[in-house]
Amino acid sequence: MNIIIFIYGLLIGSFLNVCIYRIPIEKSIIFPASHCPLCSTSLKPIDLIPVASYLSTAGKCRYCGEKISLRYPTFELITALIFSLLYYIFGLSVDFFVYTFIASLLIVVTGIDLDYQIIPDEIVLIGIGAAVIYILYSYFILKIPISLLSHLGGLLVGGGLFLLIAIASNGGMGGGDIKLMGMLGLWLGIKGILITTFLSFIIGAVISLILLATGQKTRKEAIPFGPFIAAAALITICFQEELLTWYIQRFIS
Repeated sequence: MNIIIFIYGLLIGSFLNVCIYRIPIEKSIIFPASHCPLCSTSLKPIDLIPVASYLSTAGKCRYCGEKISLRYPTFELITALIFSLLYYIFGLSVDFFVYTFIASLLIVVTGIDLDYQIIPDEIVLIGIGAAVIYILYSYFILKIPISLLSHLGGLLVGGGLFLLIAIASNGGMGGGDIKLMGMLGLWLGIKGILITTFLSFIIGAVISLILLATGQKTRKEAIPFGPFIAAAALITICFQEELLTWYIQRFIS
């Protein structure tokens, strides 16, 4: 089953690459069929095998010979690894499919934010719509004793905290980050979004310092915050209880 989940992740990752490429330029993610972005040649099934097709052509287009970005196999592998981790933690459960859906949205957000420094509203709206449907269905139909107030509070706390930060920093935090945090708060609840907020700033500070120290970024260059939020949310999803236990034992007990 592990290898099946890994392959499933590779296939989803390949589709997410299409989303990352097409959504910012407002192209359909379904039509036209996959093609080389450089020479526009339609790709054959052999060209669509995740990672393997990239390796078989040494990272070049099979038809025009131009170099293909390493980002494509990288995002495929990242998706497969994240899906495998979620399967290891949650098994083949409803939680697994819910969290792989959230992870897929976060992977697309990361790719687009890195390239364009934007977080498209449609991705956030899809996430909010899916969260509302899932929460209401779980509570009213499946009778799962979840806290509606926690999820609603997560929406308000997640978006509200980042809105206050944006105001205090005079625009230092983008509107896309605010909406993304609101969406994640709706999924994760108050406790989850507070952990995500804390982790996002730690991850952001560490990576930003590394980028500045290595000269890959300067103090005047903007560093997209969406990827830090995405990483923090995935850590929270996978290890929330362990993080809470560690915090209580370290600082409260």
